[in-house]
Amino acid sequence: MNPFQKNESKETLFSPVSIEDVPPRPPSPPKKPSPKICGSNYPLSIAFIVVNEFCERFSYYGMKAVLILYFLYFLHWNEDTSTSIYHAFSSLCYFTPILGAAIADSWLGKFKTIIYLSLVYVLGHVIKSLGALPILGGQVVHTVLSLVGLSLIALGTGGIKPCVAAFGGDQFEEKHAEERTRYFSVFYLSINAGSLISTFITPMLRGDVQCFGEDCYALAFGVPGLLMVIALVVFAMGSKIYNKPPPEGNIVAQVFKCIWFAISNRFKNRSGDIPKQQHWLDWAAEKYPKQLIMDVKALTRVLFLYIPLPMFWALLDQQGSRWTLQAIRMNGNLGFFVLQPDQMQVLNPLLVLIFIPLFDFVIYRLVSKCGINFSSLRKMAVGMILACLAFAVAAAVEIKINEMTPAQPGPQEVFLQVLNLADDEVKVTVVGNENDSLLIESIKSFQKTPQYSKLHLKTKSQNFHFHLKYHNLSLYTEHSVQEKNWYSLVIREDGNSISSMMVKDTESKTTNGMTTVRFVNTLHKGVNISLSKDTSLNVGEDYGVSAYRTVQRGEYPAVHCRTEDKNFSLNLGLLDFGAAYLFVITNNTNQGLQAWKTEDIPANKMSIAWQLPQYALVTAGEVMFSVTGLEFSYSQAPSSMKSVLQAAWLLTIAVGNIIVLVVAQFSGLVQWAEFILFSCLLLVICLIFSIMGYYYVPVKTEDMQGPGDKQISHIQGNMINLETKKTKL
Repeated sequence: MNPFQKNESKETLFSPVSIEDVPPRPPSPPKKPSPKICGSNYPLSIAFIVVNEFCERFSYYGMKAVLILYFLYFLHWNEDTSTSIYHAFSSLCYFTPILGAAIADSWLGKFKTIIYLSLVYVLGHVIKSLGALPILGGQVVHTVLSLVGLSLIALGTGGIKPCVAAFGGDQFEEKHAEERTRYFSVFYLSINAGSLISTFITPMLRGDVQCFGEDCYALAFGVPGLLMVIALVVFAMGSKIYNKPPPEGNIVAQVFKCIWFAISNRFKNRSGDIPKQQHWLDWAAEKYPKQLIMDVKALTRVLFLYIPLPMFWALLDQQGSRWTLQAIRMNGNLGFFVLQPDQMQVLNPLLVLIFIPLFDFVIYRLVSKCGINFSSLRKMAVGMILACLAFAVAAAVEIKINEMTPAQPGPQEVFLQVLNLADDEVKVTVVGNENDSLLIESIKSFQKTPQYSKLHLKTKSQNFHFHLKYHNLSLYTEHSVQEKNWYSLVIREDGNSISSMMVKDTESKTTNGMTTVRFVNTLHKGVNISLSKDTSLNVGEDYGVSAYRTVQRGEYPAVHCRTEDKNFSLNLGLLDFGAAYLFVITNNTNQGLQAWKTEDIPANKMSIAWQLPQYALVTAGEVMFSVTGLEFSYSQAPSSMKSVLQAAWLLTIAVGNIIVLVVAQFSGLVQWAEFILFSCLLLVICLIFSIMGYYYVPVKTEDMQGPGDKQISHIQGNMINLETKKTKL
């Protein structure tokens, strides 16, 4: 979200634009002055609006922070599908503001639009939260509820986006322009506060609270939904003291009509007998005023520069999708604090608050003192380059993570480890021409092979023969395996002899960042193990093997266990990020019941702090690109075209999210290569944008204004400067 989004119709605060003749309205009765805050010139009504905005932004960003992990872990979609749906939702959130502005400006007015679409917003949150309850239906029900809920949320948040800030501005009288300026400052501070706090808190609600034995997505979605209810109630409480201006017409629609009429009229008059027009928009002169046509001409010059912009948003908006998926395969233990993968997104609004004054008061001034002409278009180009570098760094981090991740078995391959639970060492040999030299060393008691061995199959599934040598015994055993899987060959005591069993490990040798555990029970009685209040599992007697269970990362010094006649505790120690553990429950004569611990998958070794450079680079690029782009756009377009620019800016963000959706679904690239692809694409776009900017001739503000516009432009200029301080995109 960015400052443009919140002011779809802002120029109507000061200079309503009317293209067609409108009959004069009867004089309005004198307005009753609205109550003020503590005797100041600030209307009391803005307090309701600011609180409403804080709660709404908390609601939106809090829900979105955990969305990608909800798709991955709860709905069990793969990473590409999760990314595609995430960006489809984001794109829809930036298309719907055009609909919200049209409804507010042409039909209901801002107040009713905010109320009605907020109800839709709340309904979307309710449905979305219900879709996160494991007890409510199966995966199909959860998927349908989630998609319906997200669609309603997109309509709600996008629909009210262009109305709330402008409605707050409507509460001020023209003589209180300075107070209105400060109001917008507080307004955008509330946006930053809402997004910053929610991005930190909702991942904690998801990860630190257990619901129905797993992460509590219902709570993580429900709390933002509750905040949206509070936002609606607070906004409605101020109904009697609001200034509610009537709808004044939608300039965006007028611009589209003017352009369409010019194009259609040009094709109707293709005859050589008809004199040519100097500009293609001059064909609209038959129906539309000359001033409107001149304004649209100036607008099209700026919109031409918007063509390359979606690629920047395609990179920027992946912080909540691809970068979060990268973070789940990293270690969030920072020593002083354990960071959840989806909490890394909090760096963006936090760094924005740091970088805005740093760039405005330090970097730009130093560049200026060096005599460098750092124009707006050059700043935007540098912002693109910084985003390119951020994705290059992300690719380097991804490559390093892959180096630490176990390889995957290919076609006609399996990976095998041997786990010796006998009381003495065992020599294991794979009988076969290709695999007989794999297991050379003997395996000591309660040890396993140091690493998985790769076995080659002749078909997709095959029976393997193993030779086991234990004391003076020599045994042969046979087990069946299927390609592309991981197996553990468990050697166990069987009276005075030994036997073996083949256990299939995880389907894919990765836990997607989750901590998982499973148990082997060597006791003669079944064991019930309580991993948490809501998570327990039963392990059968005599070497029963449990399935994998996901648990929270942390220390487990005393896990409660019980058999049919005994209660006891097991010390599982630290269960770290991304690891898969195997615990063997044994009865040691000297030490009693205990758990022997081994790792099937090693814990994530790369610290999540390595993502800090890429977040810093992309946020710096965001500050240079977004803030400067808004400033430049506003300075180059007539005052009557501000809302059209807002709509166009939002569309570039929507198109950027669609680009990510297409690449995620159809590129088929590994993740580091996809990061490099985005980086290279943006670099090419940056070169094109630089060439376009080189030939662009900036228009001075006074050249676009008539004498009557001077005062209006001065007021709007103050608002623009304030808007650019808000860069949570």
